[in-house]
Amino acid sequence: MRILVVEDDARISRDVVTTLGAAGYVVETAGDGEDAWFRGDTEDYDLVILDLGLLKMDGLAVLKRWRSAGRSMPVLVLTARGTWAERVEGIDAGADDYLPKPFHMEELLARTRALLRRSAGLAASVIEAGPLSLDTRQMRVTLHGVPVVLSPLEYRLLAYLMHHKGRIVPAPELLEHLYGDDDAHEANALEAVMTRLRRKLGPATIETRRGFGYAIAASTA
Repeated sequence: MRILVVEDDARISRDVVTTLGAAGYVVETAGDGEDAWFRGDTEDYDLVILDLGLLKMDGLAVLKRWRSAGRSMPVLVLTARGTWAERVEGIDAGADDYLPKPFHMEELLARTRALLRRSAGLAASVIEAGPLSLDTRQMRVTLHGVPVVLSPLEYRLLAYLMHHKGRIVPAPELLEHLYGDDDAHEANALEAVMTRLRRKLGPATIETRRGFGYAIAASTA
């Protein structure tokens, strides 16, 4: 899953990026409002974590421009502003959740998982497809109840497919959400990760639709 962190405090940004990266997410950053608006308007993110007190363009203005342009990715607002009126303003501008500073990283992760589940139409932290189960909280994968050990890239790929189970995901979309804006990786890199993942989960778990992409059926046999 690909996340954009918009925060002009270098220490907070670094801590959030480290925490999200350790949880298996692809994380990119923006340090001011103009950069944030451009990235959110031109790139596809599964979630944006947005500070309101930004240079060049206020976070609320960024959020309003995204929503006016039809950008619908979930947005978690971070801010030191604590009044209820400001929280209402942020939600009315299009925020999906609100986390005041200072905050605990565990709560940030919990809200991140919840927003990603909600955007995928999922209710619980455990996503299942037949005998395959992915616990997004524990970063734990089981097949027929037996734990499966995955590398970070394998987990990231499986998590994205599981969040979009039942949908054919094109290879370029998978590459983007597997590696972020690092354009040094091509389709053969994706195929290599996919091959390793299939060895661990079984060749029929992830279906290839030639010319379309990859899919995990909603009820994998």
